[in-house]
Amino acid sequence: MRPVKKIVRNTVFLCLASSFFPSTPIIAEVTDRLVAVVGNEAIFQSEIDNRALMVRLQYPEMAEEKSLPHSILDGLIDQKILLAKAKIDSVTIDLNSLDAMVKERFQQISSRFVSTSDMESRLGNSSAAIREDIRVELRNQQLIETLRKKKSAGVTITYEEVMAFYKQNQAQIPPVQEGVSVSQIIKYPSIAAESRARSLVRIKELSSQIKGGADFATLAVKYSEDPGSAKLGGDLGVARKGQFIPAFEKVAYALKEGEISDVVETRYGYHLIQLLSKEDNSIHVRHILVGLDRTQGDFSEAIQQLKEIYANVTSGKEAFADMAKKYSDDPASAALGGTLILPGSSTSTLSPSTLLPQLQKVIATLKKPGDISEPEKIEPAQGETFYAIFKLNKRIPAHTLDPDQDYSSLEELALENKNRLIFNQWVQQLRKEVYVRSSDI
Repeated sequence: MRPVKKIVRNTVFLCLASSFFPSTPIIAEVTDRLVAVVGNEAIFQSEIDNRALMVRLQYPEMAEEKSLPHSILDGLIDQKILLAKAKIDSVTIDLNSLDAMVKERFQQISSRFVSTSDMESRLGNSSAAIREDIRVELRNQQLIETLRKKKSAGVTITYEEVMAFYKQNQAQIPPVQEGVSVSQIIKYPSIAAESRARSLVRIKELSSQIKGGADFATLAVKYSEDPGSAKLGGDLGVARKGQFIPAFEKVAYALKEGEISDVVETRYGYHLIQLLSKEDNSIHVRHILVGLDRTQGDFSEAIQQLKEIYANVTSGKEAFADMAKKYSDDPASAALGGTLILPGSSTSTLSPSTLLPQLQKVIATLKKPGDISEPEKIEPAQGETFYAIFKLNKRIPAHTLDPDQDYSSLEELALENKNRLIFNQWVQQLRKEVYVRSSDI
């Protein structure tokens, strides 16, 4: 097992990075006292106590952990040092995305209370003050995460480092969970020409508004039909090369920072893409999507085609990969002969839990490599309904990690650990550059 202090430290950092803490303490304090000063920033006992309460509410096993307040104090000191560094380095974040995240988090919190007055009473603050607390917390998270990504950019790891990590941590490395490799051939219903024309007119109207000076993020919030990114001003976050479908990614990487694309067509519909930043192997973009109306589409042709493909493949007349490249409506997997890969990587062995629930059920019926399902209707919680046939390429049972068989997974763990160590060492160096004074708590 990992040492208790390490578990405490990781738990505390998780809470500092993902939780919302009202500025007014939930714990009633008779007096408050200063426990630390970081640069010009003060940390008070009430903040330590309040965060400790939140940690214990989320992690009951931490209730008797005596070192928790000290770990929280260390986490807060690190947080304030990093925020000071972000200010010195003039680190910026996307304010439109921040506004959207604040709105979403405020709605999540307010939904836990029977009314606005109940929320204000129990949290001891006005709605405006609560919203501002959320904004400050999320802004801090974004600034620190930006620093973290910049620090880890370009970090690589050698085979020798990976094996050294394995030898030092073999007993703590968790078992490898069950994995499957799956290929697919999917078909969407046909789209009426009138529907396609309406969507194209709409995206061109939005493009004209942007060229006329309209704000990209504001239009994305109002009009983009991508539910995951619209509320964030179209922000898709930082994505590694290969994570987006080829038609989208090709245009995105060709843009200059701040530049907005012409209309881009993918199977999802029509896009406008704005490049926010770009590295050699990663990209940060936002987009506006006007989808294609498939509700009036006819699946009969798609089903018949899949049945013919199934018959030809199972009889040995055709290869599954060749049929996927030729007929599948998913460009990303079609280019790989239908093989599904983990977004942003070349990994084709996936955890069944990451697959759509309906696909999990289909794959469970395929007993041996090479088995192929008959056409199945798949209805994602988000996205368009489609029909598909699936092939099981391989199934790997859960097992203890083997450094040869599971090298790519081991390499990922080792690189993550290396990045964490580099970042922590950097933070410790920053502590020497920033005035820090703390007292016993």
